Amino acid sequence: MSRANRPSDYVFPMPGSALLNAWREGYTLGMLKRDVMAGLTIGVVAVPLSMALAIAIGVPPQHGLYTAIVAGAVIALTGGSRFNISGPTAAFVVILFPIVAHHGLGGLLIATLMAGAILVALGLSRLGSLIQYVPYPVILGFTAGIGVVIALLQLPDFLGLSGVELGDSTLHNLMLISQALPGLSLADISVGLATLATLLIWPRLKTPIPAPLVGLTVGTLAAFLLTLGGIEVDTIASRFSWEFQGENGNGIPPFAPSVALPWHFLGEDGTPLEINFALIQSLLGPALAIALLAAIESLLCAVVADGLTRTRHNPNAELIGQGLGNMVVPFFGGITATAALARTATNIKSGAFSPIAALVHSLVVLLAVVVLAGVLGYVPMAALAALLFIIAWNMSEARHFVHTLKSAPASDVWVLVICFLLTVIFDMVIAVAVGIGLAAALFIRRMAQLTNTQRFTAPDTHAQYPAEVAHYKITGPLFFGAAEKAIATLRMIDHSVRIIVLDMRDVPSLDTTAMVALDTLRRELSEQKVGIIFVGLPPRMMLKIKRAGIRREMGKLAVASNLAHAERIARLWLARNGHPEINNQ
Repeated sequence: MSRANRPSDYVFPMPGSALLNAWREGYTLGMLKRDVMAGLTIGVVAVPLSMALAIAIGVPPQHGLYTAIVAGAVIALTGGSRFNISGPTAAFVVILFPIVAHHGLGGLLIATLMAGAILVALGLSRLGSLIQYVPYPVILGFTAGIGVVIALLQLPDFLGLSGVELGDSTLHNLMLISQALPGLSLADISVGLATLATLLIWPRLKTPIPAPLVGLTVGTLAAFLLTLGGIEVDTIASRFSWEFQGENGNGIPPFAPSVALPWHFLGEDGTPLEINFALIQSLLGPALAIALLAAIESLLCAVVADGLTRTRHNPNAELIGQGLGNMVVPFFGGITATAALARTATNIKSGAFSPIAALVHSLVVLLAVVVLAGVLGYVPMAALAALLFIIAWNMSEARHFVHTLKSAPASDVWVLVICFLLTVIFDMVIAVAVGIGLAAALFIRRMAQLTNTQRFTAPDTHAQYPAEVAHYKITGPLFFGAAEKAIATLRMIDHSVRIIVLDMRDVPSLDTTAMVALDTLRRELSEQKVGIIFVGLPPRMMLKIKRAGIRREMGKLAVASNLAHAERIARLWLARNGHPEINNQ
């Protein structure tokens, strides 16, 4: 195993570990060429995607480009995955759209900053591995729901509907769209269909030119031809305008992102935000949701990248890198960023070797902003909507969704459907919270079913107990979901029983609820003049029990290392309590 792949390199969450590991393996000029070519390819793909995703959440397209430039570079330099490409992603549309609607761009930037701090804290706390405990039905349910919501949000632009101000309620949005249908534009629909057809057909040709670039080019040419015929088509330039240091224009400002305080951007009412406790409190929930989703998506993306390249990522360093990127990018007008699976896979297929490819991708997007801003303004809104339709379809994972409905256990199906419906009808924050809660409840129920208490009535092979001794064995973890059920059996003993031998060798863990239940059982048995002997408790559990106040007491409570030891203790107790027949054995 090479030094870069040793497990010890992945213990401490050192920022930039991915770049460092690539350098340790020996970075050559040939590898640099591979990274540059991969970065050029991903940069070309990232430009239209970044614009489309920014528009999807309700902010001008340049803020998506700034995200790919700044966050993409910072995360590449400080993250723990060599191949992740970070920037705006479709998964965040459902979370970010309501934030923009309620708090404006300024509120979104502050929430992004808060989420970045949470991600850094998660990484420093080494909680990166916990992401594997998010159940698959929860992830599939909210990603499928996100796909549906993204597609719904693009309908007004694709159909050329004007004056439709969508909110964060799916049902209300459907009503607004249906009411505006009489005003649909055939020109915008034609441009959207031309773009959509190109995006569907082009990948089958197996050419190295990215489909988003070709699709938006076809859509832009179609809009240009319609304009020559006197038919107007809604474009980025006609929809958005900008003002910077006394200059103004339409479309995308042809300047590199500059430093600006996040709270100086406009809020919902069109004025700069005022930082106060009420604002931070209202943004805390969305920030937690952003951090959770960013962690899930980034680490899942890194796992997929590891599978494709046979490398290993540092999950905690990746969380720190993602956090630093999201803490820095709001000061440059960028929105929330995370690793993008499709761009990462394309990066790997393009031959990338290190995070330098992601850095080159950011430079390509920067060059596009500075040099091609005027050209990008001609991109039709319907063409971007068509591109987002494809993204929504890919994100929904419809085949996996249907397959899971057909093959998964009923409990998982319920979790999947509930997460999906909550995401579509309400929002992803509620969906993930309820989904994880349901999955946790089902897990607790299944674990509780594995824990049981059994009484041995036949003579044990390791010990021969007198009739006054009852031998029980607990199997499985004793925790809050199973403790009471497992211990309840011990309360139903015969009146002739004077001692209970409790074999706990197959109990891997005890929690506080279990210790309280054991202490209650000890006191109840003591009142009935019944002693209890614990068998096979490891030292760590014995220490827990001792700290809980459950201590050894002659004739009432003892701890034995094995069943033979428990038999000797039981006979000694019975002898001291006046059982002469025991003394004679």
